[in-house]
Amino acid sequence: MSAGKSFGPLHPEAEEREQLARTSLSRDQQWEVYRLMRLTRAVEERLSSLYRRGLLVGGAYSSRGQEATSVASAYALGPDDLIGPLIRNLGSQLVRGVDSGRIFALHMGKATAVNRSKDNLPQTDLGCGILGPIAMLGSLLAVVAGALLADRMKGGKRVGMSWIGDGGTSTGEFHEAINLAAVLNLPLVVVVENNGWAYSTPTSQQTRVKDLALKGAGYGVPSEIVDGNDPLAVYEAAKRAVERARSGGGPTLLEAKTFRMRGHAEHDDASYVPAELREHWLARDPIARFERHLVAEAVASQAEIDALEGELASRLDAEIEAAQAAPMPAPEEAALGVFEGAV
Repeated sequence: MSAGKSFGPLHPEAEEREQLARTSLSRDQQWEVYRLMRLTRAVEERLSSLYRRGLLVGGAYSSRGQEATSVASAYALGPDDLIGPLIRNLGSQLVRGVDSGRIFALHMGKATAVNRSKDNLPQTDLGCGILGPIAMLGSLLAVVAGALLADRMKGGKRVGMSWIGDGGTSTGEFHEAINLAAVLNLPLVVVVENNGWAYSTPTSQQTRVKDLALKGAGYGVPSEIVDGNDPLAVYEAAKRAVERARSGGGPTLLEAKTFRMRGHAEHDDASYVPAELREHWLARDPIARFERHLVAEAVASQAEIDALEGELASRLDAEIEAAQAAPMPAPEEAALGVFEGAV
């Protein structure tokens, strides 16, 4: 495990770092990562508005404050690799080419969603290499591990990446999946998004370890801690893990210290979060930090950044209008794609 300073919400006294990490990303790639982070936030802001207007079916979850962790880690993968996103990993789906208009259709329960709106969790889209989550936290890691094992048995070279929160690392399924991936030396990268809260339970009340990366050592899995609000640091750490996996080095546990700037879901006002902690992390907003970096390094001008906001607004408004006009799934489709196993 790397011995860098910890930047998580468990350590609010940690020294501030304004300057982002050195990166191997080109200027165009840095702009693309930024654009995807901005798109992620813009989509989720509109989902929040639609939820409050009663236009969504089911709940809505926000990754505000965690966009760098999701986008930059997925950006390190190759086009044929697999991802297993959870509810706060919209950014990873956008990296893999999921159309944001279909995200709106999914949450509105429309027939134009990939899964015909049978669930509003991240949708399985095998064309984009996406394996959707199932109900129990930790279980998706085993699904991705199984897919990687199947790929290897067929002679494939795919790497898989999946994400889990700090609370999820205390589930039995998480430990079983990590152990399985380690024993079988599977090319799996597990990104732990340590945002300090398992719903309303502080991390310190559901695990004794201060750094969740330590959990990898128990299974012989290399691990690393990264500032989850620095997209360049996240990308470089994820790139190292992906290269290790692809070269036969097996799984890696990457802990991203970050912060959830909204409640667990739209119905949660996060009143349990101390105001001073919220203010501490608001100053470390990953998008604002990246913007300052882009301008300071002449990767983009402020005018280009402002223009992107208008471009995304026009695009997403049109996509929402199209999703609202789309048909609902036909009632007779309710039982299609549902399989009953033997008891």
